[in-house]
Amino acid sequence: MAKEPVISKVKKNRILQLISEGRRIDGRGKLDYRDVRVERGIIGTAEGSAMVCLGQTEVVVGVKVGLNVPYPDTPDEGILTVSAELVPLASPTFEPGPPDERAIELARVVDRGIRSSKAIPLKELCIEPGKRAYILFVDIYILNHDGNLVDASALAALAALMDTKLLGYRLKADGRAVLDSSIWKPLKVQNYPVAVTIANIGGELVVDPCLDEELAMDAKITITVDKDGKVCAIQKSGPGSFTPDQIMEAIDIAGEKAEELRAKLVR
Repeated sequence: MAKEPVISKVKKNRILQLISEGRRIDGRGKLDYRDVRVERGIIGTAEGSAMVCLGQTEVVVGVKVGLNVPYPDTPDEGILTVSAELVPLASPTFEPGPPDERAIELARVVDRGIRSSKAIPLKELCIEPGKRAYILFVDIYILNHDGNLVDASALAALAALMDTKLLGYRLKADGRAVLDSSIWKPLKVQNYPVAVTIANIGGELVVDPCLDEELAMDAKITITVDKDGKVCAIQKSGPGSFTPDQIMEAIDIAGEKAEELRAKLVR
């Protein structure tokens, strides 16, 4: 069973007091992100990779490319699979072993944002319908956990996909397609979905909660927005709730903040 982090009552009350005054425990405004740094091409053995530092939260994503048989229900599409690993050194609450519910949820949210936005045109990854297609393995590794893993992971996954080189293939005498490392082209990425997480802390909306703020919050909502400002996915977590007005306000905030994060990818 996953260990749950805890926060002292004194620190929680301090966070709530600051938020009510329009301030935050780390000095940011309510709608400010922590410093964001994106670095691509950091893993030489991967077809694509990236590292994102969101304040003290650090995430690495690697992309591996292979060939596989398409799924029967999508015989003319390539395959995308997203996984997440909460590395034990990243937090005292992360333990060795198979992925727990937090890792599964993290991978699912990132996967949904990519799929719902059609960031990867999967039909273009099919080589021969029903027989052979590219498969993309997007592996997320959390190296340090200081809150808001979703936004950091989603941004790192997008950056890694933008860095990915799609290996070419050649046909063997028996008609089978095999990868050929001497041939490659950039993976086509479009729509550029970005996740923005907003916490409800004492009735106030707060962007990019750090770990202490997550422990003090009522709930949080992650809104994935594409380059045209369309909402691709929404994920709510935590025991509390959002009013309809808060949700609409959060969507407006996410649209603005997504542009700021997206700009980090083209520098």
